[in-house]
Amino acid sequence: MTVTIGIDPHKGSHTAVALDGREDVLGQLRLRSGPDQLARLAEWANAWPDRTWAVENASGLGYLLSQQLVAAGERVVDVPPKLAARARLLDNGDANKNDPNDARSVAVAALRAKRLSEVAKEDHAAVMRLWSRRRKDLSSARTRVANRLHAVLLELVPGGYPGQIHASKVAGLLEALEPAGAVATARAELAEELLGDLRRLDGQLAELKERLAAVVAASAHFAAYNGSAPIEVSSGEKKIYRLSMRGSRQLNHALHMAAVTQVRFSHTQGRGYYERKLAQGKTRKEALRALKRRISDAVYAAMVADARRDSQASGGPGGQTGNGSIACATGSHPATPALRPSHSRAKAKASPARKAAHPVNRAGNQKKIRKAS
Repeated sequence: MTVTIGIDPHKGSHTAVALDGREDVLGQLRLRSGPDQLARLAEWANAWPDRTWAVENASGLGYLLSQQLVAAGERVVDVPPKLAARARLLDNGDANKNDPNDARSVAVAALRAKRLSEVAKEDHAAVMRLWSRRRKDLSSARTRVANRLHAVLLELVPGGYPGQIHASKVAGLLEALEPAGAVATARAELAEELLGDLRRLDGQLAELKERLAAVVAASAHFAAYNGSAPIEVSSGEKKIYRLSMRGSRQLNHALHMAAVTQVRFSHTQGRGYYERKLAQGKTRKEALRALKRRISDAVYAAMVADARRDSQASGGPGGQTGNGSIACATGSHPATPALRPSHSRAKAKASPARKAAHPVNRAGNQKKIRKAS
């Protein structure tokens, strides 16, 4: 007999309810969260060897328990909270909002749902996602500190500090500064504290960059991290792959925009690859996904090449290692323009008189200036 065990997780406690295929309750357990939570759940569930665990919000409050169950060899599915709430409201039985009813609703939702995400043991992709979020937080904090330091320097030095904030250059500027009066002295002291925060954040970002590089080198699963690698859902001898919704959605969006742009212009290599996939019988969406994976491989190869060049470079403009004059794969000034000359708006230049009479709007269309009445 197959049993579905629904779990309503909380910070301080977990409630589990076991249901059979007819949605009848076979058992119930409430336990406090702690080091022995997995052992107690396993001992209680030994009566049902053929079991599936359904955890509400397995990526949130139920994350740790779900990962413990998966590591112990259990099958775990993730039940979204909205789906569990809908099952509770549509239930003909006791629909009161309490932990046992919530756990039962989670199990009912797992029994009735056609497809739920199965919780898998996290790998390098989860590690990269964790440290990428940390890097985003540190970058945001550095931006706030740099902006605040800019504002204080504007009150200390005429014209403020030109250009991008560099800790070493700001330190030299503050050393040469001779504040006059108590207010100016306080501002200079505040600038020194902000400079210390900036140096600390720069050091943390540098260490995190090395850690991320080591994780990427150890995983070699860049396509899985950016969500362009397909997920196999094969059955028997038939091989089927579906769209992956895992990984960094920001990176996946960037790859998607790159692929769409490649397909849009017939002269690109991506357009040729896309058309070859269509000729092989792929649908337009399947061909676009294949192109995204191809672009992912190219980006990863460029990242590896950039990292090798950075490790060999002694220094470059701005005091940053590996910042050369030639743009790399992630640079903002590519050597080859993205558009052909025939597609560039800069090719057809209007005369000054025509520009004055017909200014160009953002869409590139000319509009006449209405005379003031």
